[in-house]
Amino acid sequence: MAEGLRIREMITPEGVDLRIQIGDAGERLAAFLIDFCIFAVSLFVLQLIFVFSVVGSHDRDGKQAIATVFVLILFLVRNIYFIAFELTPRAATPGKRMLGLRVAARDGGRLTADAIFARNFLRELELFLPLGLVVASGFSKGAAEAWMNVAALVWSGIFLFFPLFNRDRLRAGDLVAGTWVVKTPKRRLLADLAESGVGLTSAYRFTQAQVDAYGVHELHVLEDVLRTRDRSTMAAVASRIRIKIQWALVPGETDPDFLAAYYAALRGRLEQRLLFGKRKKDKFDVG
Repeated sequence: MAEGLRIREMITPEGVDLRIQIGDAGERLAAFLIDFCIFAVSLFVLQLIFVFSVVGSHDRDGKQAIATVFVLILFLVRNIYFIAFELTPRAATPGKRMLGLRVAARDGGRLTADAIFARNFLRELELFLPLGLVVASGFSKGAAEAWMNVAALVWSGIFLFFPLFNRDRLRAGDLVAGTWVVKTPKRRLLADLAESGVGLTSAYRFTQAQVDAYGVHELHVLEDVLRTRDRSTMAAVASRIRIKIQWALVPGETDPDFLAAYYAALRGRLEQRLLFGKRKKDKFDVG
């Protein structure tokens, strides 16, 4: 797919248009294979521990208990692996990080824990459960088992190729959870944004009421806008902030300078509030 066809407009709750690039099916498959290799090694180590535990046990009930615990551990490991990494601020497993991918909410809002749990637990129905049935029944049994294996493989195949038949390359889990996997291309980090804006504060003097108009969430959105440096996005965001805080234009004012100065002032104000144990989550937080 041409790169231009994978660009999407994501509107944040603040009305900011952030253009993102959807990860293609090949990248997602490669990321999954990397992750699969990582936790497969972990499962192999656990299996070795299980085998030695069974060999060392002469009690039949004890062996069954160990086997039950092992099956439970397998379930937890393969799910916790994905969930734990996607709950981090990067919202990406090691495989996704290597391919420059991350999980994001399709509505432009925050990626919630509920969405992450939903998209990953559905993977059990998509892949692991049917493949587990194949492994459990084996390939050398009777006709009934053979047909069960075929049905399980067809089931997995449908979900495996599901992303190829929708323009946003969504898994069934993404469709249910309201998420998608987007590109986070590596780029050279800019200088600390707060430091770059400090030198502009003499020209841009914001009142306390103007700085208190926004919170931590908007600070993060503004940081993304400043790092992306898209002119149309910066102009739209600067316009919204000026209207919100009733800002009078400074002679020679530019959108990048205004946003950098406001970012520095907002960040300084939020850090000052934290010293007194106060945290303003977003513009709706009046605490």
